[in-house]
Amino acid sequence: MIRLFAALALPPEIAAGLVRRQTGVDTARWRPPEALHVTLRFFGGVREDVARDLDSELSIVGGGGFELQLAGAGAFGEGRDIHAIWAGVVETPALARLARACETAARRAGLKAESRHYRPHVTLAYLRHPDPAEVAAWIQANNLLKSPPVWIDRFGLYSSHPTKEGSVYRLEAEYLL
Repeated sequence: MIRLFAALALPPEIAAGLVRRQTGVDTARWRPPEALHVTLRFFGGVREDVARDLDSELSIVGGGGFELQLAGAGAFGEGRDIHAIWAGVVETPALARLARACETAARRAGLKAESRHYRPHVTLAYLRHPDPAEVAAWIQANNLLKSPPVWIDRFGLYSSHPTKEGSVYRLEAEYLL
């Protein structure tokens, strides 16, 4: 089994801007710049043969390049159950179309449909039982986050490998749009 997801890599200058915001929450496990990305579809653990089928399906997605822009900040969870801090991504028709195409590719490869609504974001940190006031203060300090638009002309299939410091991601395949 290999744990896979489709994602957009962030340009180094955008990732560097996000890293500068990674402060102020004591229990946060901040993600390194090379781990910052916009997930299009998380596939989970898949067999090698399914991974090959998924790669074939993703290779025909296409659709053309588009602009991507970050805007806003927030967290997933509530109170002491907040488990992640994120930077928002402006949802455009092109981004939504690409996410749907990745979902279609997953289903054609034999994977179950994703039940959660797609909400584009960049996870900046994972949390365990944080102080809600610290998280609220971080969101308030970063809620006007806005990046310049960047051109996206490719996406990738990544594998995820857990370590004591957090998951490490490896680009397995890259697809031009």
